[in-house]
Amino acid sequence: MGVLENKARARTFYKYLSKVYDRINPFIWDEEMRDEAIEMLDIQPSDHVLDVGCGTGFATEALLTKTDNVYGLDQSAHQLEKAYAKFGKRGPVRFHRGDAERLPFADDSFDVVWSSGSIEYWPNPVDALEELRRITKPGGQVLVVGPDYPNNTVFQKMADAIMLFYDEEEADRMFTQAGYQNFEHHIQQSRPGSPRAITTVAQVPE
Repeated sequence: MGVLENKARARTFYKYLSKVYDRINPFIWDEEMRDEAIEMLDIQPSDHVLDVGCGTGFATEALLTKTDNVYGLDQSAHQLEKAYAKFGKRGPVRFHRGDAERLPFADDSFDVVWSSGSIEYWPNPVDALEELRRITKPGGQVLVVGPDYPNNTVFQKMADAIMLFYDEEEADRMFTQAGYQNFEHHIQQSRPGSPRAITTVAQVPE
């Protein structure tokens, strides 16, 4: 388990990262990649959408262009403060502080659940993926973006020491174990040589 796959350490990490997150994030996960991922989903104007690990609201902002019914959840109070500054505490987004492995929502609450840049910090990703499935309506969609496992041996060792990086084979294992039957993976990259993202779109069984 990587050093940041620990909730207390991850919260401390984001306490400081939140100050510069919006300046650093575009070098890894930019607007074009985010918008490309959103187009992989079939979001209708009446859909209720949850952004798990919403952080400062980078994806949340784009989800609002598809529907007015957007919810955001994050475990970091510091990241949420940045999100409140953008949207307001009682603005167009309904924010919650919580844990991806114990989501504070009833079964079948959302049409679409989105999570980008969060799975790499989950100590038990299969448990969290099960939670995403639980709160999504039958036939709904779940999209998860995580860091693709690097090819370079040195970078692999660094990645394993820090947080969860995974390839398509591992993604198959996790999603299957979490109860998903229909899903597909897409590799996204900002520019040649930059870190790659693995984006999985899954349909919740009806």
